[in-house]
Amino acid sequence: MKIGFLALSGIRAHDPELLALGLTLPGFVNRSKAIASLPSLGLLYLAACTPDGHDLEYFEAEADGNEPSDVYRCDLVAISTFSAQVFEAYAIARRLRAAGVRVAMGGLHVTVLPEEAAAVADYVIVGEGEHVWPAVVEAAARRDPPRIFRAAEFPSVDVAHLPVPRYDLLGTRPYNRFTVQTSRGCPWRCDFCASNVMLGQRYRKRRVADVIRDIEAIMKVRAHPFIEFADDNTFVDKTWGKELCRQLAPLGLHWFTETDISVADDPELLELMRTAGCRQVLIGLESPAGGPLQGIEAKSNFKARTAGGYLDALRRIQAHGVTVNGCFILGLDGHTPQIFEEVLAFARKVPLYDVQITVLTAFPGTPLYERLLREQRILDPARWDLCTLFDVNHEPRGMSARELKEGIYWLTERLYSDECTEFRRRGFFTHMRQARRRRVPAA
Repeated sequence: MKIGFLALSGIRAHDPELLALGLTLPGFVNRSKAIASLPSLGLLYLAACTPDGHDLEYFEAEADGNEPSDVYRCDLVAISTFSAQVFEAYAIARRLRAAGVRVAMGGLHVTVLPEEAAAVADYVIVGEGEHVWPAVVEAAARRDPPRIFRAAEFPSVDVAHLPVPRYDLLGTRPYNRFTVQTSRGCPWRCDFCASNVMLGQRYRKRRVADVIRDIEAIMKVRAHPFIEFADDNTFVDKTWGKELCRQLAPLGLHWFTETDISVADDPELLELMRTAGCRQVLIGLESPAGGPLQGIEAKSNFKARTAGGYLDALRRIQAHGVTVNGCFILGLDGHTPQIFEEVLAFARKVPLYDVQITVLTAFPGTPLYERLLREQRILDPARWDLCTLFDVNHEPRGMSARELKEGIYWLTERLYSDECTEFRRRGFFTHMRQARRRRVPAA
C-alpha cells in the first residue's frame, strides 16, 4: 500500500482583535512561525513502526487547512491532530474517505473522544500509537471494517526501545526546528495539561544514547539543525540531564526545551546546558505569585511552593546565558483584572528574554474541563476549535470573560511592543555579563 502521514500544525486563534494585534507583534508571530514549522514527531514514529513492504510519504496540510492533492494517491492516510484543529482534520477525513482513501486518526483529542472521531475515520487509535500502528496497517491492507484500536489492548510502549523516527521522509522541507523526544510525561500532573490525558503513565526517560542516535539521524537530513526537545519537562532528573548535556556538547548544536523552575537550583546543570548548546528553556510559570497556583496539580503543589522564588531563580538561569521563555496562563481562578499589570511588571523586572501568554483552556478529558463543565462555566461546550490557548471559552472566577479578553489585548500590546521587547532583552544581556564578571576572578 501507499501510506501517507498528514500533519496539521501551527497556531490557531479565532479572536479577531487578538489576531489583528498578533500580525504586528514579533513575540506572537515568531512563536507562531516556530510552532508552524515543527514536523509531527508522532507521525514520524508511526512511519518508523510501519511494517516493511509499503510506500511511505509525509504530507503537511496547507495553511488554509486543506490537504495537498497528492495525498489522494494514498491507500491509507494517518492524521494526528489537536483539539483546536480537529474540525479541520475531520473535514479532510471525510473528503479522503469519499474518494476511497482509508483514514486512521489518533492524537490527544481522538484519544479522549474516540467515538466522535470514529464517525469520520475508518480506524481510530486511542493512546500511544507505536505498538498499535502495525495492526492498523494490516487491517487497512485487508480492508477490514472500521474499528477503534486501544493501546491498552497492546503491549505498553517502552521508551527505551523506540525506533528512530523517519526524519528522512521530511525531505527538503524548510523546517527551522527538528523535534526529538527525550522523555514522556511530567510528574506534576497539572489539571489543565492535555498531554497527561494522552499518556496516562508515569514520567519516563529515554536512554541518552538513543537521543543522540536520533539527533544524528536528523543531521543526515540537515547538517546543522536546531533541535527542539518535544518534552513536557526535560530536566526532572538532574543526574540524567547532566549526562544528556555531556553527550550533546560534542555535536556543536543549538537546542530548546521545556522544563520547570528547579533547574535554577543546580549550577552545574545550568553550566552544562550552556556548554551543550541550550539557547532557551520554556518554563510554565503560569502566574507571578503562588496564590492562584494552589491546587492546580494532582500530585503536588510544586508551582505554588516555588513561585515565591521565581524572580531569583529565573535570574540564575539567564545569568548562565540560557534565555527563558516564561509562560503565563491568564484566567486562573485566583486571577483578578490586576493580573495583567502584574505579569507585565514581572516580565520587565526579571527581565524575561521571551514571554508567552495564553488563556486558561479547558481541553476535553482534562480535570479542568470536567470541573468547569460541572460548574457550568464553559461558555460553548464542544467548540473544540476554541481550544487554541488564545480564545476565551470559560467564565473566569475573579473577573468576567470580557475583562479577561480586554486584559489580554492590553497586555499583548504592551508586552510585545518594540520598547518592552528591547528593554527585556537588553536587560538579559546586561545581567548575563554582570554574572560572568562575578564568576571569573580578576587576573
